[in-house]
Amino acid sequence: MRNTARAWLIGGWLLGIAVANSAPAAPPAAARPGGAPRPAAAPANPTSGATAGDERVVAAPSGTSQEYILGPADVIEVSVLGRPDFDVKDRIGADGTIRTPYLGAVKVADKTIKQFADELGKALETGGYYAHPIVKVDILSYASRYVTVLGNFGTPGLIPVDRAYRLSEIVARVGGVRETGAPYVIFTPARGEQRRIFVRDLATGDLNGDPYVSPGDKIYSPEAELFYVSGQVKSPGAFGILPELTFRMALSRAGGVTDSGSDKNISVTRGTKTLKHVDLDTKVMPGDVILVPERLF
Repeated sequence: MRNTARAWLIGGWLLGIAVANSAPAAPPAAARPGGAPRPAAAPANPTSGATAGDERVVAAPSGTSQEYILGPADVIEVSVLGRPDFDVKDRIGADGTIRTPYLGAVKVADKTIKQFADELGKALETGGYYAHPIVKVDILSYASRYVTVLGNFGTPGLIPVDRAYRLSEIVARVGGVRETGAPYVIFTPARGEQRRIFVRDLATGDLNGDPYVSPGDKIYSPEAELFYVSGQVKSPGAFGILPELTFRMALSRAGGVTDSGSDKNISVTRGTKTLKHVDLDTKVMPGDVILVPERLF
């Protein structure tokens, strides 16, 4: 019994120390006359009182990249751990600000979630409201950050970007390129030069050919350039041009030559010209019409 009582006594003492150390620090007297917190104007320079060696914990927003850049019309929730008096749910205004307790209007737009949370924590600490605040930022709805996806995709439209996405991820989100689409997409960044990127390069995993997209970027899948196969093939019709497509490959896409056909003397109509005795290993051009003749017995 004596040992049991001693164990309970030691355990209670350790628990008391842990609770005391984990309790959030009270605001300094200057910030709370009469023991109650009071609102105050934002400091002229919110970060001026922080030292270079300060480290501040920023809670990771649930399901959201901290690299997402906030913008007007986004709805966010901002809280300080253990401080129910600081809990803000607000839509970012056209001027890029939200209203907060103590600090009033603070600039949010054009900052990442992590950057805003860190700056807000420093401003609250510098203003004397909290000691080492742990700031948490969640996005409740996205309204300012979109990429425009057009053309021959499964579900084109305006796609919200809530984190840093690569082009392949956006293409996957809209259902990929349809059969009527070209084997490449046209990627037009909001800032930068237009690029033509082949879908096969997006599928290889080479990050050099799979750029990040940013809000305001446009992704377009044009109609495929076609060639045509007729005559003695199993599946005649129109087909989309692929990179480095040869006549041998084109015949294969048309189901192959029938038993009564021959690939020895195919003819190709290209514009106003008719090509005879075509080498099967040469490239097909857009608009080519390939005719496979019957076999001569």
